[in-house]
Amino acid sequence: MPLDSRDTATLYRMVMPDHLCPYGLKSKDLLEREGYTVDDRPLTTREETEAFKAKHGVDTTPQTFIGGERIGGYDDLRRSFGQHVRGEDEMTYQPVIAIFSVAFLMALGLSWSVYGTILTFRAVEWFIAISMCFLAVQKLKDVETFSTMFLNYDLLARRWVRYGYLYPFGEALAGVLMVAGALTWISAPVAIFIGAVGAASVVKAVYVDKRELKCACVGGGSNVPLGFVSLTENLMMLGMGLWMGARALWGL
Repeated sequence: MPLDSRDTATLYRMVMPDHLCPYGLKSKDLLEREGYTVDDRPLTTREETEAFKAKHGVDTTPQTFIGGERIGGYDDLRRSFGQHVRGEDEMTYQPVIAIFSVAFLMALGLSWSVYGTILTFRAVEWFIAISMCFLAVQKLKDVETFSTMFLNYDLLARRWVRYGYLYPFGEALAGVLMVAGALTWISAPVAIFIGAVGAASVVKAVYVDKRELKCACVGGGSNVPLGFVSLTENLMMLGMGLWMGARALWGL
């Protein structure tokens, strides 16, 4: 329903001593940003809230009314303004974009701090290593859930289930050591191994078997599609491992 910014919106939201509804605050903020005058009507007790829901036949609050017509909750309000509301199972690259963007800026910051310029090859190394650490943290938040999703496509984990539990620790270890530039004899082989196995697994699942799966690269609860992003993660680890190993062996 198109909304008229000249109207006044009536908003019912829970405002109690032990609970201030965050979606009520978001609804109020959104209405005001869209140019509405908000007739804010707080529901201050559980009894008042239940009576309101029974009267209007709704299950949740907040509820917004415009011109006497009920718009609905916060998501309904956003849809009324033509904003996208992501579905529960909708795929998104947002977590990956956030991780890589912050890792990139951190790498540039480190390069500036250490060398006085952002234009260094060490900044590239730091970017990959920091990205590995961030991705490992996402997995380590819930290793059990990660390992379950990982079994959907990883070739080694399907043969040896415990590998799914070890993977995020290996990624974190390699990333931290690569940030420090220390113990390359440990970090390089670990990165090469998990990067190579991971890349082969993604290629088989996505490009050979043509399966549509969720990627466990940012944790088991993510809605990131398996494909280019996960392949890139693994190729970055593989390439970084090969480079760091070669530099250590031949003094590059």
